[in-house]
Amino acid sequence: MNIALLLEMAAEAGADRVGVVCEGKRWTYGELLRAACGAVEVIRECGATHVALLDESSEAAVIALFGAALAGVPYCPLNYRLADEDLAALLGRIAPSLVVGDVGRVSRIAGDQGHTTLSRGDFVAAAQAAVIPEDAFYDPGEGIAVQLFTSGTTAAPKAAILRHSNLLGYILGTVEFASADEADAALVVVPPYHIAGISALMSSIYAGRRIVMLPNFTPEGWLELVESERVTNAFVVPTMMTRIIAAMEQGTSADISSLRAVAYGGGKMPLEVITKALERFPHCGFTNAYGLTETSSTVALLG
Repeated sequence: MNIALLLEMAAEAGADRVGVVCEGKRWTYGELLRAACGAVEVIRECGATHVALLDESSEAAVIALFGAALAGVPYCPLNYRLADEDLAALLGRIAPSLVVGDVGRVSRIAGDQGHTTLSRGDFVAAAQAAVIPEDAFYDPGEGIAVQLFTSGTTAAPKAAILRHSNLLGYILGTVEFASADEADAALVVVPPYHIAGISALMSSIYAGRRIVMLPNFTPEGWLELVESERVTNAFVVPTMMTRIIAAMEQGTSADISSLRAVAYGGGKMPLEVITKALERFPHCGFTNAYGLTETSSTVALLG
């Protein structure tokens, strides 16, 4: 099995259902699958061995993830916050790749590595415009789905290899297909190079939940999207919740009555912050999630 199955099933069950909302644009599951199939043609044309994302979260992350899966090459989102020297070294380890995102930076630090580069907009446009043969047949296999480089706290970043079976085992074992109501919406602010960001996309798509993306986190932007998109689920790291609470204490207001569940992780949550969060979000359940890249995301929960 291949993780592309998750998007294929979602599109088959509800092609016209909105799957992703990003910066005002809405994508149905049918449109996302069509773009992922188009991305296969883009990937094959440039002969890439990996699909790398050097960008913030957007619809391009979804299209690249599932396009790479259908093309049978690993998806490798990169930490755009790394220093140039460190990032160039990682790019060298996955050359030649199709790199989506910061074209200028890749050209400057890794221009001699043989990569094909496309900006986020150009990649999405190319995927949408690609001609998909009527007899197109995808046999992507069950090999490596995602290659994530760990933070390298004690040494150079190490490549954590996640196969399709690893990721599908996590999703199929924790999420019920099409279990989300059409009004359900998950607010995703986790960087795409973090396992939580990848698992958030896959789990919401398999459940049929609308994914609302906030590429650049601000507490005001987060609260505004909760209100405007009637967000029901969200995941934050403790520093984000700290800033959200601070903004609310300083007078930022929003209708957050739709929010039912917030998961948090990625660091220690101060007792003072979670206490204030429980007061500010009285109708919302909070869950502390702990996981690892190597385990395809969450392995322990504290309600």
